[in-house]
Amino acid sequence: MHTSLAIGWNNPRRGTAEQRGYDWAWRKLAKAVLKRDRYLCQCHDCNGRRLPATEVDHRIPKFEGGTNDPSNLFAINENCHKSKTAAESARARSGRALGA
Repeated sequence: MHTSLAIGWNNPRRGTAEQRGYDWAWRKLAKAVLKRDRYLCQCHDCNGRRLPATEVDHRIPKFEGGTNDPSNLFAINENCHKSKTAAESARARSGRALGA
């Protein structure tokens, strides 16, 4: 049933996480960002709620020109990350990148 939703994740052209730049250096950087943000979600949608964060995301997605600079990274809750990524994926598929 959900196989069609996972096609992008299973696409061999996408490459592995390490091939996409999420290697040991990324993990080290992500750990520093989580610590900086006190392991609390910093996403826009939380609006003052302080959910525990275990992941790191880009304020400006890499596909829209974002970088791994710490100022472009923030701690995010797993569920918030899933929602944000889904919205970004839809935007990417439609060709409506931010600033376009």
